[in-house]
Amino acid sequence: MKPPWLSFFAAAVVCFTSVASMHAEQSPAERVAEIQAALRDAKLDGWLFYDFRHSDPLAYRILKLDEKMFASRRWFYYVPASDEPVKIVQSIEQFKLDSLPGRKLVFRGWQELHARLREVLGAKKSKSRVAMQYSPMNDIPYISRVDAGTIELVRSFGVEPVTSAELVQKFEAVFSPDQHQMHVEASDKMHRIIQEAFAEIARRIRADEPTTEWDIAQFMLRRYSEERMQQEPMIVAVNANTANPHYMPTKEKNLPIRRGDFVLIDAATKLNKPEAVATDQTWTGYVGESVPDEYSRIFNIVREARDSAVDFVRKNIQAGKPIRGAEVDDVSRGVITRAGFGEQFTHRTGHSIGEETHGNGVNIDDFETRDSRRIIPGVCFSIEPGIYLEGKFGVRSEINVYVSDKDIEVTGQPIQREIIAILKTESDSR
Repeated sequence: MKPPWLSFFAAAVVCFTSVASMHAEQSPAERVAEIQAALRDAKLDGWLFYDFRHSDPLAYRILKLDEKMFASRRWFYYVPASDEPVKIVQSIEQFKLDSLPGRKLVFRGWQELHARLREVLGAKKSKSRVAMQYSPMNDIPYISRVDAGTIELVRSFGVEPVTSAELVQKFEAVFSPDQHQMHVEASDKMHRIIQEAFAEIARRIRADEPTTEWDIAQFMLRRYSEERMQQEPMIVAVNANTANPHYMPTKEKNLPIRRGDFVLIDAATKLNKPEAVATDQTWTGYVGESVPDEYSRIFNIVREARDSAVDFVRKNIQAGKPIRGAEVDDVSRGVITRAGFGEQFTHRTGHSIGEETHGNGVNIDDFETRDSRRIIPGVCFSIEPGIYLEGKFGVRSEINVYVSDKDIEVTGQPIQREIIAILKTESDSR
């Protein structure tokens, strides 16, 4: 026999489903139902959300809470795999979780808080496994939102906190079909804008019109506006500045672009639409009719590292073999290390892409962090190996990979195969 709360909750989900058909925004009740299904699939007893003064923005997003909600006191929200959720809230802010389904437990002092948690967690079977925004050994700092003391408190009730990293990815990083289409559209537009930026450099050089990194960045921002894309700053770097992976020109500090210069453009933005997701691409060019060997040699190594990573992901996804972000980083990094430039590859191979350019899904990383999350259908990430010769120049080639059920899609086609000779004319290429 179903408990009364479950019948009510199921009815609420049905009600909200009809509403969701009219509105893209998912209701908290629908989200909780999804969370419970995911917990059962993962064979976990529950998911304990905790926040103090917005210490966990992931909790607000996953639970569909107002991210600007006033929250000066601790709160907990426990979602069991197959029972009624529980809200644990402080007496002077006891209404803050009222939008969520489940029963409410109010506490005043810390002793009551501990008692409420013990009531909810300690009543479960011995050593129940409960997901929290916690990463063992801080392997994935993007997930580490719960402080060590709170983890200790939960353990004191005979509960084993386990990382919510895979769950977070499922609810934060998997594209909807509409988001996939918006990513493809943004990627195609970005590809065109970057090519137009190189053409604008060529036009100004041939016209003997002085231009700078900042000028080209402003040209691209104007094109963003025309294409109805968000205004996001980008990297336009010349010569030694290209060896700084996070260099960004400003109006006050920038370099001129002249004949014989090496240029790197790294740009990320998204469409001006609700729930749009980002695109992030990096291209390189040389202001001349042909590209000197010193640049091409480094680019060819970076291209091999990029393509080896893509081939590894594609082969395993097509074969239905599970792989993790760290493994892909190892493949890409191995190419550059064997070429003798391992010390000059100073960042991870790639990052999650979502509604933010750096999303909350799996990163292609076994360098800055040890990302053991699986690459699952619906996620998107960058592949962007680089070699940086300090004081000289740096080469990075960045593409975006979207994962479907049985294959992958590299968006923003065609991707870069060689450094662009910016002043090469069409007749030169014939």
